[in-house]
This record gives sequence, C-alpha cells and structure tokens, in this order.
Amino acid sequence: MKKRWLVAAIAATALTSGVQADDGAGTYAFDKEGAHQFVMFKISHLGYSWLYGRFNEFEGEFNFNADDPAASSVSVTIDTASVDSNHAERDKHLRSEDFLFVDEFPQATFESKRVVVDEDGDEADIIGDLTLRGVTREVTLDAELIGHGEDPWGGYRMGFEAETELKLADFGIPMDLGPASETVEMIISIEGVRQ
Repeated sequence: MKKRWLVAAIAATALTSGVQADDGAGTYAFDKEGAHQFVMFKISHLGYSWLYGRFNEFEGEFNFNADDPAASSVSVTIDTASVDSNHAERDKHLRSEDFLFVDEFPQATFESKRVVVDEDGDEADIIGDLTLRGVTREVTLDAELIGHGEDPWGGYRMGFEAETELKLADFGIPMDLGPASETVEMIISIEGVRQ
C-alpha cells in the first residue's frame, strides 16, 4: 500500500517567502491529554461481520529525523486492561486468560528497531518488537505521515497513522475463534506534541 511518509517533510523544507520552513525534526510525546491518539483493532466475527474495539489507555513518543527519516523511531506502551469493545461482558472475556490475560500481562509494548523508506519516499515500514501477552515478535507497521506544523496553542504537532495484522496464535492467545478470525487488524493513529 503506497503511503506519503515524506510528503509533508519535503513540503516543509521548501522555501516560502525566502524563509526556510520548520522540517518537523524532533521528539514528540503522544497527545494523551488532548486524546488525539487511538489504538484500534478490527477482527472478523464468524466471517459475518466486523468487531471493532480500542485500547483507551496508552502512551508513547516518537522521534522524527528529517535529515534521515530511516533513523526515526517510535515507542508505545499500552494498558491491556483498557480494552474496550463497547460490550462489558465481552471486554471482561478479552481481559481473561483466553485472550489478553491482563492480570499476568498488564502491558503491551512496541519498540521500533528500524524504519524502511522506499526510494520515492512515499512509503515507510516501521519494523520493531511487539510484546503482547508475554510474547515478543517482530512486526511491521505500514505507516503514513499525515502532516505537521504549528498548533493554535504555540506548540508544534505531527501526526501519523499505521496499520498491521497480527496472528492471535503467534502471541500465545489460546482462544480459537475459527478460521475467519485467526488474525486481527491493528490501526494506530497518533498526534504528537514536540517536546
């Protein structure tokens, strides 16, 4: 899937009225206070419909290296007990040993190891280690830089969206939901405030 990872960065480095614009480089904390961040998931229900959910509590930061985007990085910590599928009994089941086993594994983490940007600069894969339910595996996030710039409160913001697919069995989730539900799609939408 083609992404426009560097479009905003390239545009920001263009000269405007003889003044070089901010290239967005820096370290950004997720905008937890403003709730401009989402970690969502989507999984098939018996092959008949989609079940959607999210994690309400998580935090992290990312570093954007404008000179060398491949050297950028991201780190995320998720409170697994904050899972929310808009159904209290289902959420209780998702927190149990059948799924996330939050009593034993209260956090999930992602730590990037490298960023791979294609030759055209319009696609980036963020490769890193995801630890979920005590199992660590390398996953690839297909990421898109949405944009960056000054906000109305005197700060500087940058946002991106990423997605990946996870096979439940790869992370030790024992519940068998049937062949249509072996994988879950994760969608991460983040707005960070430069520190």
